[in-house]
Amino acid sequence: MSDETSPFGALRGQLLDAAETFANSPAGVSGILSEMVDDVDRALREELEIFPVCHHSPASALAMVRRLREKQPKVIYLELCEDLQPLLTELRNCRLPVAVQAFATDLDGFPKDWAPLSVVAPITEASAEYQAIAYALDTPGVELVLVDRSTDHVYQWAPEQRPAAKGEEAGLHGDAVGVELGDLRPRFAELEEHLLRHGKVRHWSEWWDQYVEQPLAGADYDTYRQVMVMIGSLFRRLRPEDDDRTAVDEERERYMWTRMREHQAATGADPADCLYVCGAFHAASRVEQFGVRSTAPYEISPRTGTTWLYGLIPSSHSAIEAQFGLAPGSVSIAAATWSKALTRGGLKPFRLAGQKGAPQRPAKLPVPAPAGEVADRLSGFLSRPPALDALDEAELLGWCVDIVRLARRNGYLASTADAIAVYETSILLAGLRNRARPTPYDFQDAAVTCIEKDTVPGRRDVRHLCEILLGGDRVGEVGYDAMPPLARDVLDRLAPLGLDLERRTIQRALIDLHAHPELAPCSDLLWKLRYLLPADAARPIMGERRLGERSIQESWDLAIGKYQRAIIELGYEGVTVEQVLEQRLRRAVRAPDATAAVALAAVEDALLFLGSRRVADELGARAVELLAAERTVDDAPEVLRRIRGLLAYYRTVEPELPAWCGAFVTTGYAHYCTLLPTAFVDDDTGVRQVAAMLGFLCTMESLALALGCERAQLELAVRQSHPESPAKVALMWAARHQLGLLSLAELRARCDELLANPLVVPAFPHYLIGFVHAMEPVPALSGFVVEVISKAFGRLPDPVLLPWLPKLIVALRDGAGELMPALVKEAGRTFPGSLTAVDAWTPPWSSAKPVPTSAAAQPMAGPATDLLAGHPAACDAVAELLGCAGEWRPRTAAPPGVQEVTALLTTHHHTATAVATLLT
Repeated sequence: MSDETSPFGALRGQLLDAAETFANSPAGVSGILSEMVDDVDRALREELEIFPVCHHSPASALAMVRRLREKQPKVIYLELCEDLQPLLTELRNCRLPVAVQAFATDLDGFPKDWAPLSVVAPITEASAEYQAIAYALDTPGVELVLVDRSTDHVYQWAPEQRPAAKGEEAGLHGDAVGVELGDLRPRFAELEEHLLRHGKVRHWSEWWDQYVEQPLAGADYDTYRQVMVMIGSLFRRLRPEDDDRTAVDEERERYMWTRMREHQAATGADPADCLYVCGAFHAASRVEQFGVRSTAPYEISPRTGTTWLYGLIPSSHSAIEAQFGLAPGSVSIAAATWSKALTRGGLKPFRLAGQKGAPQRPAKLPVPAPAGEVADRLSGFLSRPPALDALDEAELLGWCVDIVRLARRNGYLASTADAIAVYETSILLAGLRNRARPTPYDFQDAAVTCIEKDTVPGRRDVRHLCEILLGGDRVGEVGYDAMPPLARDVLDRLAPLGLDLERRTIQRALIDLHAHPELAPCSDLLWKLRYLLPADAARPIMGERRLGERSIQESWDLAIGKYQRAIIELGYEGVTVEQVLEQRLRRAVRAPDATAAVALAAVEDALLFLGSRRVADELGARAVELLAAERTVDDAPEVLRRIRGLLAYYRTVEPELPAWCGAFVTTGYAHYCTLLPTAFVDDDTGVRQVAAMLGFLCTMESLALALGCERAQLELAVRQSHPESPAKVALMWAARHQLGLLSLAELRARCDELLANPLVVPAFPHYLIGFVHAMEPVPALSGFVVEVISKAFGRLPDPVLLPWLPKLIVALRDGAGELMPALVKEAGRTFPGSLTAVDAWTPPWSSAKPVPTSAAAQPMAGPATDLLAGHPAACDAVAELLGCAGEWRPRTAAPPGVQEVTALLTTHHHTATAVATLLT
């Protein structure tokens, strides 16, 4: 179209003259400005009326309300993921802001490490899309069609790496990818910096409010459309050529225009009765599929096999700001601007019937006005200064009074003089920033300057108080009817507690299962929610649940309403909490990084929360598979602790052990026997892991032998072990003692040699660490460990003892903290209980006589010897059971092993004498 026939010919001439006068390179600037005018002309002449918007913009929402009441379209095409359409009817059961969400954990066609996938589209009342949705859903004969790419295509068109949410902390939206309708922000960093610097503002939200929102709030519809398309064209023309989002934006535009043409071809809708609501960035599209009369083909790719689940989750102003990179408080200021504009213009917004604060029936719409010719409104708008409004002055006075009142409530020493100072400073700041009237951002800066002095007396600073004054962080709520079945089931099952679970505050629940046994199902559900939800959603204050134990009284801090989103997302995984818990346990043991310890923990959780023997046996069988496949022993302590607890539980409540328990013990016995020699010499394997392996082999030995294992496996593994580190050497000595390969006397003699060797004394704390860890596989050594530590403290001089004493304490604390209670308990039994008894106390090990080493040594005569000699048949039977072969000799010759027996009887001669007396 030539400049003579175009309504924007005059505007084009003015822009070209300005480029010639002010630009350094008028040819490039004039080309961009001319193209912007072409974009505006093309968008406004399109047969299908395009309504350009900006996300969460009060000016867009106001223009939408006016246009809907004037045009009354029969079909509204909305830029929103097309598969989210069934959710929109549920908005009437919610309190805004909320977000429609698509969620997927079962991926087919995407990398597995992307899971879970989540796409959200937040909706506030002060947004054009909500006004269009409310109008379409509550007006008979109006059809709403979502035409943007599906959520599956959002990730199909994403880069090879999983797209992340905008901002590190996206609040209630978590790490979901946000779908923003009307993303109007420069994609050229230098342009945004230039606009902020010359606009004398701090961030983009403030620039947009000053130069777009406020001027367009009262503009007529034609002016609004032309300005928005021009801004969208400007940002589109000035973005970098290598912007990765360019191709995605153009694909979206082809997708939307194709969907709209398909709908009109299928329904015969008249473009004159339709309205296309899209971002101003897409209104200035240049793709060949633009327009309902375009014949350019475009093939929409099929969706992947990923299963998508849909629902509504609560949102908030702060969550929207965090996810879309807006300045803190900007959405709250937009909501305040929306309310002020409605009051000033006398407009009645559209709200879904049944929603909180909504009318019971739709408002009566006026008769639609005929469409007028396209006229140039940009020239007058761009050259006309904004008009002052008396209502703004009254509003500023109210803000100044209210902020002083709010500051005084929060501990500030504010007065009337401060209110006057805030008022005058706001006007001064607006003047310095070339603004016709103070904005909320000017007011915030003035309040901080005049009220906040040196310190903040309370929890809130003045900037936070200003945000509260201007509306605060409004948090949405999903209504009961809009929740998935699982979330409704949770609220129904917790109803007997008598709490308002939809409140976002923390509530205390007291459960006395003895007085009110009917609350037991509530307690069971709370423990399951404790497992599935974030820690603060259901936090036990009193009471615990362990295998074989249940508390009679419980106290809970519940924040179910605050974590409504997490409960709703559980509904995407199953119909009941139990189903979700079972699925998660199965998924945990089938994960690529699953270990035997993880599987045993899953078995324990299945018994605690599900009480299902079937699920526990399935998970236990998986634990056996994982243990057999492991090539490291890093989780040996955890495996030992959990299998001990499970065996103790089954022996208490079951007539026999499950089959998987026997398989786990036999598999673990063979597995750890195989890895034991390598673990002893491997520097990467700690002493705690080796002790746990020996603990499994020694404490599970009787059960393993009963199930068919051979003790020779363990003896061979110990004989093949040749450790070098002192701690592991001590462990190996303890293992040999447990197997009968090293007597206690020989073990005592070796420790005495270590203490007597000056070259070994600095490393003696490491030997002690090994002996302390040896209490895991050989609990009977606890007395010997106390003996060794006592000898070290008694024999070593202070110059030797004091330097390594800190090392000993640190090593015991870090390496054997869980074994120290048993060691302290044994020391309490060994040492006297009062100071007066210390002087007369003799250590038990000091009364033992040296054991002769010659074969001709005479055994000690006494009641014990007479007992053994008087019952030879019993002695032979016991020796045969223990695998000891030998023959009786005269008392003048000591048989093999008599030295050890004599030492044992000598050390405990009172016990031996008492037993002999009873038997004779």
